Amino acid sequence: MITAYGDSMSGNCYKLQLVLNMLDVDHLWQEMSITNGETQTPEFLAKNPQGKIPLIELDDGRVLSESNAIMGYLAEGSDLIPTDTFSKAKMYQWMFFEQYNHEPYIAVARFIQLYLGLPEDRLAEYHSLHVKGHKALAAMEAELAWQPFLCGSQFTLADIALFAYTHVAHQGGFDLAHYPQINQWLIRIKQQAGFLPMES
Repeated sequence: MITAYGDSMSGNCYKLQLVLNMLDVDHLWQEMSITNGETQTPEFLAKNPQGKIPLIELDDGRVLSESNAIMGYLAEGSDLIPTDTFSKAKMYQWMFFEQYNHEPYIAVARFIQLYLGLPEDRLAEYHSLHVKGHKALAAMEAELAWQPFLCGSQFTLADIALFAYTHVAHQGGFDLAHYPQINQWLIRIKQQAGFLPMES
């Protein structure tokens, strides 16, 4: 059985919960808190010297970190990964986009607002994150204006990767009312079999 280590309020960990549930993967979820040092214990650092979650551990003791890499491992051979070479490449394009152009801004703004309570010494950073976060949302809005999912008609890992922090972007001060296509896309994802809401 796979053991998954994660914080259910983290978007990166929530991605795994969605894939595990949608694919009905037999697993044990080990809840960990990002904020109280549980990922920095000697026991956990022995599994992942980076001290980061999510992480999965296989029966044979092998471990895998980085949310999108884990999703790819879990979903191999499933309908969440396109079989067409170009469509698969587009999926990876959006997953790289999520890690480099979306998550660093929307997730960090959420952390500053939700976890830290908008401290004055981080307000300038918070507002600067909004500029690039809205740029990422605009790119998604444009893509979703002509197709139901990010890679066309097929729901893929790219949608899960970007859903995780987009659907809670308001917790970082982003008003999604300006993005009607994204809002329709969020509804379509919530209608997928095995969908699991994020814990609040």
